[in-house]
Amino acid sequence: MSMDALPFTPHPGVRHLSALRCQAGVPREVEDFVADEVPVALQFNGLSHAVMLATPLDLEDFAVGFSLSEGIVDHAGDVFGMDVETVDQGIVLHVEVASRCLARLKERRRALSGRTGCGLCGVESLAQALPRCKRRVAPAVLPAAALSGALDGMRARQALQSATGATHAAAWCGPRGELRLLREDVGRHNALDKLIGALAREGLDAADGFFAVTSRASYEMVQKTVRAGVGTLAAISAPTALAVRTAQAAGLCLIGFARGRDWVAYSAADRLIVEPLAA
Repeated sequence: MSMDALPFTPHPGVRHLSALRCQAGVPREVEDFVADEVPVALQFNGLSHAVMLATPLDLEDFAVGFSLSEGIVDHAGDVFGMDVETVDQGIVLHVEVASRCLARLKERRRALSGRTGCGLCGVESLAQALPRCKRRVAPAVLPAAALSGALDGMRARQALQSATGATHAAAWCGPRGELRLLREDVGRHNALDKLIGALAREGLDAADGFFAVTSRASYEMVQKTVRAGVGTLAAISAPTALAVRTAQAAGLCLIGFARGRDWVAYSAADRLIVEPLAA
């Protein structure tokens, strides 16, 4: 996001650089902020598992949230510790998990070894590619007015987005739309993982509120929400058909195009309380 003056001191999630900006055909040198994006490798008890491109902020939250969302651990207590190591190529998260979780992860990796192909690499069947959410979320009634309040609160708290214009946010909001916790990242999945991890690390009951995200609502975003035990997911953009079917099967209230007082409920719409506009 180009600007003539620096609005704040950059932190690890933001890089400052010079750029050439052209307006009305006139180029000029400007100062700019861009969102940082680095490879983040996750290792569990010394076993390399995945490398993600992420904003290097709230990495402890990311490690816990990723572990929960991917089913590597069952709860935050299964994560015994972690170290963040900066290397030349990026960042390595060394995560120590319970032995039973590591055994499950190794068994999963053995099942995937030796298989190659395109698409969902290492996945042998459609059942593996699209596992069903075994969990159903508890019903919760939500005033529709809470959606606009949550989105307004998110915009005010998105420091990275305000500085760079390049990041997504995921927020945990209270039943009246009050913003309780927010995490940002260049990746929408990463932002939600960071939020889930922060909730778990702080021992907060995620079910006592709803999630709002500044992205589309994909199947993976729905799955992560359900696994976190949250009953409502509101996205500012559209859901996919698979996301809607998954939400319906899990009892999740899925809302798309949530912008101001406008929204579209694709699943469990009966949970929303819509008050008529004042005359």
